Amino acid sequence: MIIKKSNEIKSSEITDEKTYLNRRNFIRAGLLAGTTLATAGVYRVLNPPPPKPVITAEIQNIIKPTDFRTEEKLNTFEEITNYNNFYEFSTSKTAVARKAEDFITRPWTIEVGGLVQKPKTFDIEELLRFEQEERIYRFRCVEGWSMVIPWIGFPLKKILDAVEPLGAARYVAFETLYDSEQMQSSFLAGIDLPYVEGLRLDEAVHPLTILATGLYGKQMPNQNGAPIRLIVPWKYGFKSIKSIVKISLTDKEPPTTWNIAAPSEYGFYSNVNPNVRHPRWSQTTENRIGEYTRRPTLMFNGYAEQLENLYGGMDLKRDF
Repeated sequence: MIIKKSNEIKSSEITDEKTYLNRRNFIRAGLLAGTTLATAGVYRVLNPPPPKPVITAEIQNIIKPTDFRTEEKLNTFEEITNYNNFYEFSTSKTAVARKAEDFITRPWTIEVGGLVQKPKTFDIEELLRFEQEERIYRFRCVEGWSMVIPWIGFPLKKILDAVEPLGAARYVAFETLYDSEQMQSSFLAGIDLPYVEGLRLDEAVHPLTILATGLYGKQMPNQNGAPIRLIVPWKYGFKSIKSIVKISLTDKEPPTTWNIAAPSEYGFYSNVNPNVRHPRWSQTTENRIGEYTRRPTLMFNGYAEQLENLYGGMDLKRDF
């Protein structure tokens, strides 16, 4: 893929560092976007010493389909596991790994129900026996930073097919675990917990949409959403809900955490779209973690060709 050099960015389009590191606290305090952005270089300087090495089990018999991988340079395991948004543990990206270090992820089940013929509760070990694929996807945060991550997982469609959605089902709702003994309060997180998300059913069954069980060939680290999370690579990262415990099919658009928190800033779809500003900053460029210059943001995060007809007739200028 040919990547064009980004042009000089107007200071008015740059999110201030405090916002970059803590989006929700910015909203809650009502600060104004400023003129300095934490670049990858600053990230490396300010990133504290990593926690104890992340040790998770290897995932066996991974297949590597050629249709679902970008040839761009991967971010390192250290970068991916030490720079995370996971508000249940901390609003500081560089603190999440330490805060989530003792997160208990076994036993773990996902309840799948709602408008389905065969509701079922899946055990995580059962889901790990699904054929696991490596998907190398771009990951774009709404805050303006990005990574390239080698996820391991399987199509969400496999679970949905197993429970047989009813004809009335139009949406899929997701809910994450909230355990006050392991996680911080909603007050400290600055958002309502448990975290909830949703997709249209046709988005959920799209071949790009997966439930990720790991990365870099190993089971999912705690700070990245262990033991299982959603990955929708053409949407901003907050749509890819972590540590899922419940999936429900419904005929109504489900509530989503960031739309509840700031409805004027975060919509239901939240597709990556460089032509649509966030109300407080531009989305035309992004800072790839580990690089020192910004790069242009691609429509649908570079997955536009695979999404043909998915959004026909929608006004994408309002899709935020």
